Amino acid sequence: MSSTVTVLGSTGSIGVSTLRVLKTLGGRFELYGLSCHRNISLLERQIGEFHPAVVAVGSEEAACGLEFEKLKRRHPDIEFLEGCDGILELARRDVDVVVSAIVGGAGLKPSLEALPHAGRMALANKETLVMAGDIFMRRVRDCNVELIPVDSEHSAVFALLENIKRKNIARIILTASGGSLRDRPVRELESVTPEEALAHPTWNMGSKITIDSATLVNKGLEVIEAHHLFNVGYDDIDVVIHPQSIIHSMVETVDGSVHALMSVPDMALPIMNALTYPEKVANPFGRIDFSRVGSLTFKSHEGGKYPALELCYSAGRAGGTMPAVLNGANEVAVGAFLEKRLRFTHIVKIVERVMALHSPLVDPGIDDIFSADAWARDMANRMIRG
Repeated sequence: MSSTVTVLGSTGSIGVSTLRVLKTLGGRFELYGLSCHRNISLLERQIGEFHPAVVAVGSEEAACGLEFEKLKRRHPDIEFLEGCDGILELARRDVDVVVSAIVGGAGLKPSLEALPHAGRMALANKETLVMAGDIFMRRVRDCNVELIPVDSEHSAVFALLENIKRKNIARIILTASGGSLRDRPVRELESVTPEEALAHPTWNMGSKITIDSATLVNKGLEVIEAHHLFNVGYDDIDVVIHPQSIIHSMVETVDGSVHALMSVPDMALPIMNALTYPEKVANPFGRIDFSRVGSLTFKSHEGGKYPALELCYSAGRAGGTMPAVLNGANEVAVGAFLEKRLRFTHIVKIVERVMALHSPLVDPGIDDIFSADAWARDMANRMIRG
């Protein structure tokens, strides 16, 4: 019998890769629902190929547009939901697996709403754990949901920890590609254009996460995510630059041994593992050819090029509402950079200034999290305009 799947964020890079995996897995899974923000043309191609029962479009503007009206008329057998409420309604439909792949803080509410209605959540939206990690993990336990990480780094740690006793963990080591600007001297970063920052040398990702990769904010968010997923202290989570992106993460044990997981850099692999766990399925997405890789290299992230990483550690250690403030300010600043309203080096400066003005609540509720997020976005916008 096929397992039912809903993909929240089907037109983003993770969503597209998820559908690629589902196509490969054939009849093992039945696609129940798709959601997108505004990419109606790609959504229609996905509908034509996968024939979901329910589709949600989050953008009110897109949902009122002629293209969406035509889409609904062409597919009268599909239930269409509209707006943010439509996304949440889709998240509340019972399925075997929910793939949470909406980009950014917008993915938090749908992830929370889906927990009581999913047997398993394949979590690709790291902001869910960054903004509300304590709250989310409590609800995962209360709802008895199987939570499987989709980020390549956390997927690797998840797999490695199956064979390592928790008491033997010395540290988790997350690898970072270094992003599109890893070979650019610090003195040249201020003049970097969005086009240059979006040219990632290894991964094919969405624009926001690609800029976060260049600043190393993405890796800092993954540090906070790892803290909540694996219940490991921040002092025991390290980051190392690994340009080849072949080793996805490592776990060092108390005896000094280091366990690493390696694969080709393709998000289809951790997605497939999240869908089929604990089974291992034949992989059509590529194998490592070590003779072509040649060598695996590593270098420190220290030296002043990535100040954002320390900001993320600081936000994680502060806890409470501070990680939500970090994330909200960063999303606004990245958006301004992509629109050429802010210099690349000012992304981190905006985030730092917003964090400096915030006094975090120690034990926030979910409404406090959303209030802190809204405050941070407003403050960041004011600073950028000023």
